[in-house]
Amino acid sequence: MESRGLTLFNTPIGPCGIAWRESRITGVEIGDADESETGYRLRQRFPDSESSTPPAFVTQAIEKIETLLEGGNPDFSTVPLALQSLPDLNRQVYEIILELKAGETTTYGAIARRLGDVHLSQAVGYALGKNPFPIIVPCHRVLGSNGKVGGFSAAGGIKTKLALLNIERAGASREADLFGGLPLQARPQAD
Repeated sequence: MESRGLTLFNTPIGPCGIAWRESRITGVEIGDADESETGYRLRQRFPDSESSTPPAFVTQAIEKIETLLEGGNPDFSTVPLALQSLPDLNRQVYEIILELKAGETTTYGAIARRLGDVHLSQAVGYALGKNPFPIIVPCHRVLGSNGKVGGFSAAGGIKTKLALLNIERAGASREADLFGGLPLQARPQAD
């Protein structure tokens, strides 16, 4: 019998979830104000999966996500992802952005140039909009030209993208965050 399942977990950006099949992660849902909505979206994407205790490789991925969201810089390149069924271009884009470390950013155009054709910038944006593994495949680190934020298809949209970028920058900087407030480390923590 094939091993598949999904699990939800809480993070500083809201409830997140991971789905898996066999020994690969098949999808991630990130940050939403409501755990039931996150679970609903994950079950819609993976209707053959039920909530269950995650295997070790999923637990390790969750720990890496939590580390990142606490300002750390985990290595996601070893997380087993179900990439084989994805279009070639999407897979190539995801492999490129997996090379980025926390706090590093690139642009749609830079990725397109690495793929060999700057005219692929729009296709890169489309691939990022279809990213089934947000946070693990850090599409939030891809910006538009001239540092414009660009889009973000995960729950919360651009607000979530900015929150992720601020968390990552907070690990390396005491500057004011992108929302214009105090540095994240200097903010009072909720009990």
